[in-house]
Amino acid sequence: MHPLRKALHNELHSRPSIYFEGPAYVYHLAFIDPDDQCDGIISSLYEQTDALYDRSTPQGLIKLGTFALKWERHTEFFTLTLVAPKSDSETAGIWQPLPAVLRDIVAAHRDLIINADLIQVETEQSWAGDYAFYGFKDPAGSNVGGGDATVWSDFKLDQEGMNRILLVNRGLNAYRLGRMIRRLLEIETYRMMASLTLPVAQSISASLKEFDKELTGLSDSNAETASCDAKRLLNDIAALSARIVRCTARSRRRFSATEAYSKIVFERIGELREAHLGDCQRLGVFIERRFKPTVRYCAATDQRLQRLGHSVANLSELLQARVQVEVEAQNSEILHSLNSRANTQIKIQKAVEGLSLIAISYYLLSLFKLVLEGLHTIGLKIEPLTAATYMTPIALFILGFIALRIRQAKSH
Repeated sequence: MHPLRKALHNELHSRPSIYFEGPAYVYHLAFIDPDDQCDGIISSLYEQTDALYDRSTPQGLIKLGTFALKWERHTEFFTLTLVAPKSDSETAGIWQPLPAVLRDIVAAHRDLIINADLIQVETEQSWAGDYAFYGFKDPAGSNVGGGDATVWSDFKLDQEGMNRILLVNRGLNAYRLGRMIRRLLEIETYRMMASLTLPVAQSISASLKEFDKELTGLSDSNAETASCDAKRLLNDIAALSARIVRCTARSRRRFSATEAYSKIVFERIGELREAHLGDCQRLGVFIERRFKPTVRYCAATDQRLQRLGHSVANLSELLQARVQVEVEAQNSEILHSLNSRANTQIKIQKAVEGLSLIAISYYLLSLFKLVLEGLHTIGLKIEPLTAATYMTPIALFILGFIALRIRQAKSH
């Protein structure tokens, strides 16, 4: 079998839910983990038990007395979920504070907590019979799991920053109850992680207004500027493009995370299989109506940033094309000027060649004259006609040879 066969198959069982029955409190904490503090927290929890901590696993389950605590490691956060059974002597409607095992962790890492939920699980027999006994005034509520459970929450934080949720179990067994609790916790955790991008999008929106104004000004300048200003305009466009690319690089990860987290939230809401509960607004409707604008705003900001980057790139290409056309026109003029100069030089060269032949002929005849005078000096008399008869072919041969060499040199 393939060496990864077992590991990949076991991914189906990598993140099981906590299964339990009966009334209980479920405490859930999600921590942002920028500096890998997850290992230190989990190690301190394992020190309270006899179990061994395997750092390579993405999740684990720890038994702390009567408490069951599950931890999960994610890409940029990790979660702790603790199930505390509810005793029969506790009065319905009372929300218990964090157990000591979680209280110490919260106190040491409060600035890293991005989500904190408390789910009070009741049965049909144990619950108070009215959500008002649990401190809810106008909550959202739904029948979930095909009517086998009822969930209420007003999505308001208490003094400790906990979001309280009441679940009344009517027909869910331990496995279905654990999965239902997991869905509710994932909805809140991933909703908060997706909302982390909202401040980033708001900051980028303010920058985009300035970018839009600058791009408009550069576009107008590109339509009106003279050729001598093209270099300055191109530098301004390059500077604007660099700022947009830097902004895109810094925000790309958060926008992608929001897109992925929001999909999980909407999938988990669909898995609740909600039904109307009296006059209460459904939980899924409550969350979607208030969460979708955040997702859409982040997506619109991301798209606006990308379109702005494309617009700046198009403007840069347009300016470069115009500059290239102007350069080609200048090159054409230069080539035309060089051609005219070459023609003039050829004419001058031909004139010089003719003058050179005349000068050579003059010096050659002078040389012949000196030779004849030298012959008269030694007593050898040659008639001028006879000398001309013999000297003319020689002179023509010499001139022809010189003309041929000049032509060969030009051809080479």
